[in-house]
Amino acid sequence: MKLISSAFGHNEQIPGKYTCEGEDINPPLEIHNVPDSAKSLVLIMEDPDVPKHLRADGMWDHWVKFNIPPATKMIPEGEEPEGVSGAGTSGNLGYHGPCPSNREHRYFFQVYALDEELPLREGAAKRDVEAAMAGHILEEAVLIGLYEKKSRGERR
Repeated sequence: MKLISSAFGHNEQIPGKYTCEGEDINPPLEIHNVPDSAKSLVLIMEDPDVPKHLRADGMWDHWVKFNIPPATKMIPEGEEPEGVSGAGTSGNLGYHGPCPSNREHRYFFQVYALDEELPLREGAAKRDVEAAMAGHILEEAVLIGLYEKKSRGERR
C-alpha cells in the first residue's frame, strides 16, 4: 500500500496553504494498492515533535478518521473522506493543520487497511481507534510532511 500527495513529497515541506498560517485545509491524498480483502481504512495524522510540556505522550493528533470505505483512492484537497470522524487532540472532528509552536515538526499521515470496520462512534480518541485496530491491520502506509511556522504562536 502507498500514500502520496500531489502537494508535497515524502519528507518534504507541507505547503502553507494546508496549515494554520494558510487555509488550514487538508492536502490532497492518494491511496494506492489497498488489499482486496480490506473492509475499511483508517487515516491518522499526528505530530510526534510536540514539546513534552504540552503533551506528556509527546504526540499531537491532528486528524483521525476511521471506517473509510476501502475503495477510497483519493481524498481531495479540503474535503473530508467518507467515514467516521475521531477526535483530535484539540477536540476537532476533522482536519487540523500543522501549527508548530517552536521549530520544524514532522507530520505523519498514516493509512491502515483493516479486515473489519471498527465498532466505535464519532468522536472516538486515537488511542481507542488504535486499540480497536489491533490484530486487524492488513497493510499500512505513511507519508511524512515537514512544517515550521513563519510566525510564532500557540497552536501545534
